[in-house]
Amino acid sequence: MIYYFSGTGNSYAVAKKLAEALGEELTDIAEAVKAGNYRHTMLQGERLGFVFPVYAWAPPQTVTDFVKNLELYYSGDPYLFAVCTCGSSAGETIDLLRKALQENGLTLDSGFSVVMPDSFTVLFDAGTKAEQYALLEKADRTLDNILRAIRLNWSNFFRVKKGRGAGVLSKIVNPAFRRGLKTKPFYVTESCSHCGLCERVCTSGCIRLTAGIPVWTEKRCNMCMACVNRCPQTAIQYGKGTTKRGRYVHPIYQNRKGESE
Repeated sequence: MIYYFSGTGNSYAVAKKLAEALGEELTDIAEAVKAGNYRHTMLQGERLGFVFPVYAWAPPQTVTDFVKNLELYYSGDPYLFAVCTCGSSAGETIDLLRKALQENGLTLDSGFSVVMPDSFTVLFDAGTKAEQYALLEKADRTLDNILRAIRLNWSNFFRVKKGRGAGVLSKIVNPAFRRGLKTKPFYVTESCSHCGLCERVCTSGCIRLTAGIPVWTEKRCNMCMACVNRCPQTAIQYGKGTTKRGRYVHPIYQNRKGESE
């Protein structure tokens, strides 16, 4: 089983490739949380993986909470791995996930990071298409190496691009980031086509259409930026940060019916 969390497609693409190569099933963490589905019984020889993005040098809160509440039933010594996708560096993201697993009595055997195009367009530009595809090609090569390690069930094996000042970024900057996860700055422009895609892809489940217009029903969210990046009309903004920046959606989501090309 591979549990994944993804707003704009990077982590889903990684999880899908791993699942197909390893013969594992995929489960969307956001959907599992909405359904209250925290139980999983592992089969003999099954691996358990977690794939998710880095949000300000830490796992998304939804991922951490899910891991802590996961009810895992198994016999023997299950193999657990984690892969985080990041725009530049991961900080202590994998260490934080490992700690969350330990609190649940589980041991993380291996952990990895994969650098991919950044989708947090509140602060960072999405880059050119050429830059995005160059990163995606490099990410594929990184994934091939990760697959080799997982297939061999390498234990206590971690290959993570933490970056400089990892401890400060994960322990000081991230808490400040989480305090700012507010939905109030979201707004919708007149170019909204009332398609409802934002409501369907919201990982927090806090967008509802009112008279065809998206409304954020909670004060806080994951800030996965799915609504901003995946809107086919670029109609959703977050304060002033996203107005002059491009959008990024992984090709695996772009090719879905109803999504922007």
